[in-house]
Amino acid sequence: MSRAIQHISIYAMLLAIGGGIGWAGSRQLGLAERSVAQDEESAPVAVDVSVRETPIAQAPAPTFEQINQNFIAEAAEKVGPAVVRIDSSRTVSGIPDPLRRFFGDDSPLPPSRERVEQGTGSGFILTSDGRIVTNAHVVEGSSTVTVTLRDGRTYEGEVLGVDNITDVAAIKIDAEELPVVTLGKSDELIPGQWAIAIGNPLGLDNTVTAGIISATGRSSSDVGIPDRRVRFIQTDAAINPGNSGGPLLNDRGEVIGINTAIRADAQGLGFAIPIETASRIADQLFDKGRAEHPYLGIQMVDLSPELKEQINQERRVEITLTEDEGVLILQVVQNSPAASAGLRPGDIIRRVNNVEVRTASDVQEQVELSNVGEQVSVEIQRGEEVQVLEVRPTAFPDS
Repeated sequence: MSRAIQHISIYAMLLAIGGGIGWAGSRQLGLAERSVAQDEESAPVAVDVSVRETPIAQAPAPTFEQINQNFIAEAAEKVGPAVVRIDSSRTVSGIPDPLRRFFGDDSPLPPSRERVEQGTGSGFILTSDGRIVTNAHVVEGSSTVTVTLRDGRTYEGEVLGVDNITDVAAIKIDAEELPVVTLGKSDELIPGQWAIAIGNPLGLDNTVTAGIISATGRSSSDVGIPDRRVRFIQTDAAINPGNSGGPLLNDRGEVIGINTAIRADAQGLGFAIPIETASRIADQLFDKGRAEHPYLGIQMVDLSPELKEQINQERRVEITLTEDEGVLILQVVQNSPAASAGLRPGDIIRRVNNVEVRTASDVQEQVELSNVGEQVSVEIQRGEEVQVLEVRPTAFPDS
């Protein structure tokens, strides 16, 4: 309940109490008069009956500002100064697609020319000394960007690191005493909670939209970008080109995610990177300039009865599958941590670090939560036998 509604409710309640006191007072006065009249017949005694009014404390009427204030406006005002606009540019060589289509794929092309591509996105300030986080695709190909605050101040920002696997980037500007955001938690979100997005869609600075959390834990495949290692937050708060990198807030104005993607074939479907993932990656980017992701070296697929039958017919693995569900290892990369640990094609993964897994995304999530070089316990089913193998992941290769 907003403070405005609370004020109005208290005001109405006090008026009702005041009316009740007046009614009770008149009833008591009537009883006193009747009692005196009865006593006069037996013993004439002069009685002075008087009623003293007791002052009633009344709440002041709510102001116009209080009535019209709401949590969305409060959240936007709290976070808005720390949301920035990021303008980037990069030099690209080659012929633009329309020109290539004009000449034809097999036709000799005119000499390649360099051209500058410009883009606009959003970001938010983490620390008062100028640490800013945004999406990797906002600053892709740029070593420096232009950062503009809501109050009009403009800075040159240095791109300290980019992580394409999670789509997170770190920027630093040379400034002090900057407004900052407050980070919340996304792992406790449930569908139906409020969601507020702030950013610069289509160049319209500091645009505020609101909706709800539509779902949590969406896999990168669900979102349509299967190469990401992220469990996305889904929201129906309007997210448009230019919102990328801006904050997704809860009803208290705390950042719970980074707005990152939309589905071009749908309306009301936006996705955000959970703030825990973004913070973990951003810390590595600020400290080391790169993020390390644990790598096992396996190709996985979610089993189904239809897929089991197809694989058995094609003999794509070394054993005959008897299970209808689970996470099947289709391929193990040579000289990879998985190969060194003894994992084989045909193994079905049941648990990772003693956590039950049902999908390839579950396995990926548990591996991502581990550290490079530390042992990861993988429970597999090989035929009728259950085994636990220890895998020591390396850093995800650049290529």
